Amino acid sequence: MKNVKLIGLLTALVILIADQVSKWVVLASSIPQKPIEILPVFNLVLVWNKGISFGMFTNHGDMGPYILSALSLVIAAGFSIWLFRTHSRFLALAIGLVIGGAVGNVIDRLRFGAVVDFLDFHIGTWHYPAFNVADSAIVIGIAFIVFDGLFCEPKRRDSRTNEQDN
Repeated sequence: MKNVKLIGLLTALVILIADQVSKWVVLASSIPQKPIEILPVFNLVLVWNKGISFGMFTNHGDMGPYILSALSLVIAAGFSIWLFRTHSRFLALAIGLVIGGAVGNVIDRLRFGAVVDFLDFHIGTWHYPAFNVADSAIVIGIAFIVFDGLFCEPKRRDSRTNEQDN
């Protein structure tokens, strides 16, 4: 049981470190001056996101980063409670991804007033909104949580029901 929680906590820590190191590398490089083409469909480019996903909710003035940080920390706290109640390693991993990503973006908002985004996928002139390691971890973590809820939890529930019937 302790190992399950440790999986989630270590995942969150690894994501947090990977996110902050990758942002440090981007900020320390020449990317702020000029986008770097890595592949025909992928660039490294510095974007300061003052809102949340896709730049939404950017019109909160000077308090915006603090409001969004507080909201993110409340959500991360809720996920932390969930982590300490779960018995599933897979779910602990997924929750750790979300927590690590959320905290990584909170650090940016508190340090810079915006989140550092730098991964830019595009086809021709169409660009997907830039994102970062933390954003990727959150999306993958949520996808894993949905997968777990749809496919793993029903099996765990059936297993518990069968154990109680015996």
